[in-house]
Amino acid sequence: MPEQQQWTITATEQPPEWFIQAVKQYTPASSGLYAAQLLWQRGIKDRQQLTAFINHKAYQPASPFEFGQEMHLAIARLQQAYNTKEKIAIWGDFDADGITATSVLWDGLGQFFAQNTQLVYYIPNRLKESHGLNNQGIDNLAKQGCKLIVTCDTGSTNVEEIIYAKQLGIDVIVTDHHTLPAERPPVAAIINPRYFPKEHQLFNLSGVAVAYKLVEALYQSLPNVAKYPLEDLLDLVAVGLIADLVQLSGDCRYLAQMGIQRLQEDFKQPAAARRRPGVGRLLELCQKSGDRPTDISFGLGPRINAVSRIQGDASFCVELLTSRDVKRCNELAEVTELANARRKSLQKDVQAQVAQKLTQLDLSTTSVIVLEDAQWPAGVLGLVAGQVAQETGRPTILLSTEGAEEHTSLREAAPTTTLSNRGHRGAVGEITSLSSNSERAERPATANSTQNSALALARGSARSVNSVDLYQLVKDQAHLLHRFGGHPFAAGLSLLVENIPLFTAAINQQLRQSLGSTTLTPTVQADLTVTVADLGKELFLELKLLEPCGMGNPVPKLLIQNCWFENSWHRNQQDWQGKKVQYIKAEFDIRDDSSRSAFPGLWWGHYKDELPIGRCDCIAELDYNTFKKRYEIRLIAVRSSLNSALTTQQWLNAPRSLTPFILDLRNQEHSAPSTQDSTLIIEDCPTNWDDLRIWLRRCLATSRSTSGLENQQQLAIAWSKPNHQPPNQIWLTLVGIAKYLSRTNQLVTRGQLLEKIGISDQTLLVGIKALKYLGFTVKRQDRSLQITWHPSDSAENLADEAVGRFLAAVREEQFQQQYFAEVPLSTIVAIASYDSK
Repeated sequence: MPEQQQWTITATEQPPEWFIQAVKQYTPASSGLYAAQLLWQRGIKDRQQLTAFINHKAYQPASPFEFGQEMHLAIARLQQAYNTKEKIAIWGDFDADGITATSVLWDGLGQFFAQNTQLVYYIPNRLKESHGLNNQGIDNLAKQGCKLIVTCDTGSTNVEEIIYAKQLGIDVIVTDHHTLPAERPPVAAIINPRYFPKEHQLFNLSGVAVAYKLVEALYQSLPNVAKYPLEDLLDLVAVGLIADLVQLSGDCRYLAQMGIQRLQEDFKQPAAARRRPGVGRLLELCQKSGDRPTDISFGLGPRINAVSRIQGDASFCVELLTSRDVKRCNELAEVTELANARRKSLQKDVQAQVAQKLTQLDLSTTSVIVLEDAQWPAGVLGLVAGQVAQETGRPTILLSTEGAEEHTSLREAAPTTTLSNRGHRGAVGEITSLSSNSERAERPATANSTQNSALALARGSARSVNSVDLYQLVKDQAHLLHRFGGHPFAAGLSLLVENIPLFTAAINQQLRQSLGSTTLTPTVQADLTVTVADLGKELFLELKLLEPCGMGNPVPKLLIQNCWFENSWHRNQQDWQGKKVQYIKAEFDIRDDSSRSAFPGLWWGHYKDELPIGRCDCIAELDYNTFKKRYEIRLIAVRSSLNSALTTQQWLNAPRSLTPFILDLRNQEHSAPSTQDSTLIIEDCPTNWDDLRIWLRRCLATSRSTSGLENQQQLAIAWSKPNHQPPNQIWLTLVGIAKYLSRTNQLVTRGQLLEKIGISDQTLLVGIKALKYLGFTVKRQDRSLQITWHPSDSAENLADEAVGRFLAAVREEQFQQQYFAEVPLSTIVAIASYDSK
């Protein structure tokens, strides 16, 4: 289970009045105070900075030739290829940054070199190959007659492979933003912003932005060749920049602002008129409009990334992003959406298994979480590791030993296949390598790079938190690894299965020594304190000045204190085709004493029962839901208010029994508590202990004193012995109601069904599943259900089984209610006390 989160609030320094007034010019409908505080906190402290930050038209981007001699060398080599009509290969990468970078070079260089004949591209297979160049791929390109390779988002440290390419007569231009090599490799040019000082406006460029700068330089060097404007590439640049989570400052912010504008303009066009119909269709599928950075970070980015995570081969994504064939793009977008649905399902399964393994760890003695399993698919481990790291406050490494015994030597040659009949425009032959799937594992570790024997390899992903340099941690254990690579926040690695225990012990010892007395705890940072009355359009537009947000400029986190939730409900979100529940979300209204009006919100991945009962504090992000066309908050963290009543532990440790505070009024038709205005009454017979614990927590949350028990809220259990109908009769009643609703085309709420039939919500869900086997279709419309019936006997056996499960659920529920009608009060007190500890 996650540890108790530590909440912190960013220290607020009141900005001077002139700065507030300067910000207010951009927020005429509001005071501008909140935006001014945030901007001042984040280092924007003069008028020139402010203007350039908010208005991209006032920003002066850097020339691509800021890269100096390396950019001149790259352009000279491309001009040589242009003049001699050499064949060029783009070598990309399989994540969203690499896919968009490949697409930028495909479209951009495609203005100068004939696509498919002079220009081809290759995306490594995530599940079979590493990031970066490999010799088998270079051999394949040599056979096709390629004389120049242009990498994007990869290649900086592939020194051996670059030398190998040179021996085959192939030059290499590297465009990348990852770790620099110790010495300049023997390339035609290497364009990498890591060579700049950290303060330089180009230092934070991602792979797609570096690729764009190369194309920009070529446009300037050969000004009369290209048919399409350079700016047509900016939407792809924005997608890659935001999806890669780079720091959006300097040219990164400028390019993202320009790109989002292009993305939105294109989406507003009819599908047939869009420059990028594939991007437009993806936005439609995820119910986004392209005008928000979150449309990329929560919509486009995860979908592009999902393809390689699930299928390995993501080559077709370049066609999806660049083709103008609407029909073909729609087909590819649907394949992408299906991959994303599958990714969600796998991620959910792995999350559940990891959560179970975490219960067996003592986090008080664990600095780095290292977990392994033979069934975990490697493609989703990074996503789950990131979530675990955030929840626990500890760097997390998840390893898959799936098929470990099948891994062979990294250098073993493997057969190649062609993609010519697979609709992948410009993609070169697939290279089937059996190397590890690391985040940036371009170099093998020396000690375990066995060349000739079979290796039982585990491979996985690592994610960091709390400013721990994870890459350095992993790198220091290189002697135990087969391959590794990455950056301070994320890494990929593979190692012999037999080395996992030693690696786990060593990396934990190393971090403990470096931390000293520092304790790792999950932390949530709030930027501003607001009230419910502050929430809405004005505040949203004010905070929107900071967009696009990213590393170094995060989405503002709002602290709302002494609030409470009403009208909460949750729903299961199904996959794209509605076949399987993928995740859940709770929806609610939030209120506090600042306003008589409530404000809507949601909490992804949580049930409504997880919301505190009574007063609480929460941290949330303010957002605009383009699908529902409303402003809402997205809950990040919540806890009972520090000013609320006694905690459960305080109550249980008090020097008197719980019994006086739980009144037993069961089966007493006319009895009532003597102090009814200060007593919570349970009239519905529970079906499990969780139902009772919810009331116990509510009683505690509404307690009137934190210093004693004299005014402690009382809880009265006042249900009567249930008068149950036979389960068969309940089933017939449910079927009869469903037929009536289908015939009359009326809607019904779940609450109305529960009241009419007299069963629990969980049992009703079992009954609805049984109805579907009889030909009923149940669809949700807002908070109501629409039931239609098309009789069918094609699944009679399955229907009988489903009805049997419903009847069994009813019998179990009735048994439990009978138990709670008769269980002694002493047992209720004992169980409630034990479960609340």
